[in-house]
Amino acid sequence: MANIIEDFYYGNIEPQEVNSELTPKLKKKLSNLAEKEEQLIARLNGEDKKLFQNYVGAYIEFTTTSNTDSFISGFRIGARFTYDTFIENKKG
Repeated sequence: MANIIEDFYYGNIEPQEVNSELTPKLKKKLSNLAEKEEQLIARLNGEDKKLFQNYVGAYIEFTTTSNTDSFISGFRIGARFTYDTFIENKKG
């Protein structure tokens, strides 16, 4: 059996697919968000609608970058725990 690093290298592990199923709580919040967005877009016209759609696009870009940074930070923290567990404790 291949180890997790090898599986990750060969693309057998897709971190974004690990939790692809939304919990009922998240589904409810996403539905509410989509509903509010539709209501707002229906009320806007012309430049205001375009501005709001640009805002939504910019927000998606921001959250994507923020989620990436959070994933990297979490991965690094996990690596530090692993290092401390298996290496650092052997020194003492």
